[in-house]
Amino acid sequence: MRACFWFGWRRLGGLLLALLVGLPSLGPASAQVAVGPAPTFALTHRGRHQTRFAYLAQRNLVIVAARLNGQGPYNFLLDTGVGTSLITDPQVASQLHLSRGEEYRMMGVGGTDSGLRAYEATNVRVTLPGAEAAGMSWLVLSSDVLDLSGYVGMPIHGIMGSALFRSFVVIIHSDQHQLILADPARYKAPKGRRWASLPLVFDHDKAYLSVGVQQLNAAPDVPPLALRLLLDTGAGHALSLETSADQRLRLPELRLRTDLGRGLTGLISGSLGRVAAVQLGRYNLPQVLTSFPDSSQVHNRLSGTERARHGSLGYEVLKRFTTVIDYPHSRLLLRPTTALSEPFEHDMCGLDLLATGPNYRQYQVLRVVPGSPAATGGVAEGEELVSINFIPTSFLSMTDLNHMLHSQNGRVLYLVLRRADGELHPVSVKLKRQI
Repeated sequence: MRACFWFGWRRLGGLLLALLVGLPSLGPASAQVAVGPAPTFALTHRGRHQTRFAYLAQRNLVIVAARLNGQGPYNFLLDTGVGTSLITDPQVASQLHLSRGEEYRMMGVGGTDSGLRAYEATNVRVTLPGAEAAGMSWLVLSSDVLDLSGYVGMPIHGIMGSALFRSFVVIIHSDQHQLILADPARYKAPKGRRWASLPLVFDHDKAYLSVGVQQLNAAPDVPPLALRLLLDTGAGHALSLETSADQRLRLPELRLRTDLGRGLTGLISGSLGRVAAVQLGRYNLPQVLTSFPDSSQVHNRLSGTERARHGSLGYEVLKRFTTVIDYPHSRLLLRPTTALSEPFEHDMCGLDLLATGPNYRQYQVLRVVPGSPAATGGVAEGEELVSINFIPTSFLSMTDLNHMLHSQNGRVLYLVLRRADGELHPVSVKLKRQI
């Protein structure tokens, strides 16, 4: 049994969940400027150069449906931030009778043994619309500690990592919720002044890019910092920066102290703030909401040969573009959509919700942020949210609720909650921009 994997952290919308990051590839490690192992997936329709299919966008996450060994479909988060694909629901492995390969211990923050185990499953046939991997390797977790289904509000069975991106040019049409997988040998990059091209550098099957970040209160003559960021489609945040990675990085004066997540070994603390601007090629994004994990709690999750990074760029930024993730040609192409001008907002209510029940349409209050509008209104942890603005929550997805809680500073929401004894009580909450 090998002890080589660590539980890391990244923001998934309004709640932080522990996800496996910094995982080495199960194949040969990629060089810094090479994509790495040979492609795993191939197109299945002879004569076609690409395949197109719909994906689900839930809580700032890209979710694709795939069949494993002919069974399913199963739902997976599409994640450039993970080198090795994961089956997080062990029941899937039981249904498929996957063979157990090498086992691993999963390490928590601080290098402690989390008690969680995983094993390698090889030669798994993975089928997507118009594409297939004949024999893919996965890690299978011993228990579903991440509870991604409860966070997203629909069944989630795992995380699909770099294998798909190594095999195709992946185009994400965020405004249409359409995904295109294109043959790299036949792909022609789009032309036009609205397209921005940024080079990608690869390290252990993960893609990094240099991004210009202008900090708040920086002098006008000070150029943006050129930061090395992980390209992370599996992170719902816009930007995460680790101040311990570079002495030039500093916390903004205006920031919201908060718990950034709950993991295997306790809470991870940090701050939410903003940077003045993020420069992506020709595009400048102002006042970007940014997570700053405490430097004392940033665990060294890199292997001995993997270079350090300053943070990560998440889907909250990428969804504002038509995004071409082109691993084979080492580039990221971006063309803005109408969402480019939308402001970056944090939860204005102060509720963390967990979806439960047979259809994930029952919503339990996991946490109430002290001093928030929800706390002032009398919402308590453990209660069930029954309706919002007179709409039963059974008609609302987790994404719908998330949008309402982020919607507009000063907006009044009318909530009805059910206490543990079954008593219903109404609450009026006035949303307040906290950061």
